[in-house]
Amino acid sequence: MRIVSICSSSSANCTYIESGGKGFIVDIGCSYKALCDGLELAGRDVSDINAVFITHEHSDHIAGLPMLTKKLKIPVFASEGTMDMIVSKNKAAAGADLRLISELEDAPVNVKVTAFHTPHDSAESTDYTFFDGENKIAVCTDLGCVTPEVRENLLGSRFVLLEANYDPEMLTRNLNYPYQLRKRISSDRGHLSNGDCAAFARELVKKGTVSILLGHLSRNNNTPELALKTVSAALQGSGAVMGRDYVLDAAAVTGNGKAIAI
Repeated sequence: MRIVSICSSSSANCTYIESGGKGFIVDIGCSYKALCDGLELAGRDVSDINAVFITHEHSDHIAGLPMLTKKLKIPVFASEGTMDMIVSKNKAAAGADLRLISELEDAPVNVKVTAFHTPHDSAESTDYTFFDGENKIAVCTDLGCVTPEVRENLLGSRFVLLEANYDPEMLTRNLNYPYQLRKRISSDRGHLSNGDCAAFARELVKKGTVSILLGHLSRNNNTPELALKTVSAALQGSGAVMGRDYVLDAAAVTGNGKAIAI
C-alpha cells in the first residue's frame, strides 16, 4: 500500500491511500484544487480516486466534498449520523453517490475497509482501517481518548496515522481560546494530546506497528517538534529503537508529495 498525506491539521485533513492500483481518500477537508495539487506532487491524479471515506461532518474534514462529488462520480461512505449531517447541510453535490458504512463491503477498492467509532463531539465520528490481505493500516484522528473499540481496531496495524493534536501547556496558556473551547479540546470527546498519543504509540509499537505518522496537529496549540519529542521519548523509554523497531514522523500541514510505502 501507498499512503500520501495531502494535508493534516486542525484546518484541513485529507489522506490518499492506494492498493493494487486503486486509490481512495479519507476525508476531503481541503479544496479540490489543493487535492489535485497534492496528488500531482505525489505523481497521482484525481482520476485515481475510486472512493471517499468520511470520518465526520466538521468542516476541516468535508469542506471540499461538494466540489469533489460534483467533479467525480465516486461513492462517499460515512456513518449514518455523519451522513445525516452531510445531507441536511447540503454538503455534497446533488445526485452524489452517498453510502453508509454498512455498505463498506461494496467499496470499489482493493482492500478490506473497517469503520470503528471514535469519541468526538460530532454526530457519529468514525475512523478506518484498511487491510490488503497482508498489512493493515489505520487513519485515526479526532478522538478525545483511546477507547477499547479504538484500541481493538488499531492494535496490529503496520502503519497508523495517529492524532497528536495539542500540547497541554500550550493549550492552557493560549488565552486566545475561550475557556469553554479549551475545555472541549481537552475533553474525552475532543482531541488527543501529545502525551496520550505517546502512551498509545507505545502500545502500538509493542503490537507490531512499524510506522507512525503524527497528524491533525493544532497550529495554535502544538508544534511538530513538540509532538515528535513527546512521542519519541515515550517510545525510547519503552526500549524501542528508532529505525530498528519503528519509524516516526509528523504529517505536514499541506502535502509535500511524500509517499509512505507499506
